[in-house]
Amino acid sequence: MTVPAIDIKRLVRTYGTLRALDGIDLRVERGEFFALLGPNGAGKTTLISILAGLVRPTSGDVRVMGADVVKDGAAARRLLGVVPQELVFDPFFTVRETLRIQSGYFGLRDNDAWIDELFAALDLTDKADTNMRRLSGGMKRRVLVGQALVHKPPVVILDEPTAGVDVVLRQGLWALMRRLNSEGHTIILTTHYLEEAEELCGRVAMLKQGRLVALEPTEQLLARHAGHTLWLRLAAPDRLPADVAARLTPEGEGWSTPLEDLADVEPLLGTIREAGAGLEDMALRRADLEQVFLRLTEAA
Repeated sequence: MTVPAIDIKRLVRTYGTLRALDGIDLRVERGEFFALLGPNGAGKTTLISILAGLVRPTSGDVRVMGADVVKDGAAARRLLGVVPQELVFDPFFTVRETLRIQSGYFGLRDNDAWIDELFAALDLTDKADTNMRRLSGGMKRRVLVGQALVHKPPVVILDEPTAGVDVVLRQGLWALMRRLNSEGHTIILTTHYLEEAEELCGRVAMLKQGRLVALEPTEQLLARHAGHTLWLRLAAPDRLPADVAARLTPEGEGWSTPLEDLADVEPLLGTIREAGAGLEDMALRRADLEQVFLRLTEAA
C-alpha cells in the first residue's frame, strides 16, 4: 500500500481545558490538491503547526510521507514546505541570500538554478539583490513561497498564501502550484477565498471547533449540500403574496430565493405572473463552496 502524504489518526491537542483539536482522523493521498477549510478558531493553524513540528500533539499519530512528526521530526520537516500566514523575515539579507540560507538548512548547495526558476515563477528576478526590509508586503509573501519550495518538498502547505496580495502574484502562484501538483507534489491549501479552493482542490476537509464536519471530494460535497438559488428582478415586487415575498432576500437589483427542488421554479413563476409582479430578468445558480461552507460550519 502506498504511504499517504499526510496520515493523521486520533489527533488531540489541548490547551488547558480547551480542545483545539478533538480526535482528528485525516488522510491526504500523494499528489492531491487538498483544501483545509474552517472559520477562525477552528483548529487549522494548530493542525499545520503540528505537521510542521512547531507544536506537539497531546495525543494521536501524525505522519508526513510516513515520517512521524514527533519521533522523526527532522525527516518530516525535510518532506514538508510551509508558506506561513505571518510575514516573518530576516531584515539583514537580500532575497537571494535568504533563499540560499534556507537551502543550507536542508543541506543543499549550488541550488541557484532552482532559486532562479523560483524567482521567475514568483516574479522576483528583479528583486533578487534587494534587501528583504525594502520589499513591499506582497513581495515579502512571494519570498516566503520561495523559501517553502527551495528544497523541493513533496508536500507543500499554503496557509492563506494570497491574503493581501495582488492579482499578478495570485495568478503566478496558482500556475506554479498547478505545475508542481502535476509533477506529483501534494498541495494543501487553507484560504478564506473559497472560490480558489473550489477551483483548485479535488477534495475538501472542513473543521469547526477542532472537529471535522466534512471530508469528501469537492464535487460530491457541492452536489450533496448545495441546492440551487433563483435570482429574480421584478417590476412590482410589492404585488407578491406575503408568503412568497417572505421567501425572497434582496440581492443587488433583484431578489433571490433558495430552491429545495428545481420543480419549485415553475409554480413560483406562475405565482409571480398571476400577481402581476412583472418578471424582468431571472437567473438560476447552483450554490458555491462558500455557501456550503457557511451552511456546514454554522449548523454543525
